[in-house]
Amino acid sequence: MTAITFNLNAIVKLTDEQFYQLCRENPDVKFERNHKGELTVMPPTGGETGKSNFEIAVEFGIWNRQTKLGVCFDSSTCFKLPNGANRSPDVAWIKQDRWDALTPKEKAKFPPIAPDFVLELMSPSDDLTETQAKMREYMDNQVQLGWLINPPAKQVEIYRQGKPVEILDAPKQLSGEDILPGFILDLAIIWN
Repeated sequence: MTAITFNLNAIVKLTDEQFYQLCRENPDVKFERNHKGELTVMPPTGGETGKSNFEIAVEFGIWNRQTKLGVCFDSSTCFKLPNGANRSPDVAWIKQDRWDALTPKEKAKFPPIAPDFVLELMSPSDDLTETQAKMREYMDNQVQLGWLINPPAKQVEIYRQGKPVEILDAPKQLSGEDILPGFILDLAIIWN
């Protein structure tokens, strides 16, 4: 199953509130919306991808509880990016002071903020070119650090603000650098 994108703009241009309501009324469907207002229906992941996503999220959760530097989010969280897109990265993290600057209403719906860090884990249904475009969109919208993990190719693409993409072949671990201080992701949980 692959993601399906469709354009309803000739019929209706959904407001942010209408998009939120569409998602609320269809809780079993994962929607994203690009900056042009086109809707994408995301397929569910398979067992291996779901297992890896969970293991990655656990590592982030443990680190974040220890450091208390910010807030972690899973793939069910949809963010309203500055360009108008609504995106749900597999893992996201926001510095505590930036999260605290949002109102309770903003936090309750689709937070109007670009995360400081995002991670996308390729699943068999994902298209690499489309996922790379999504990573570039994150960077264009103030995300500071992004990791695109591609298990079939055993590659990681590292996206940083103002720098070219770095591609690593079968790295053993990834460092959170100065964005996620002290965080190290052991990629044995993905490659094995």
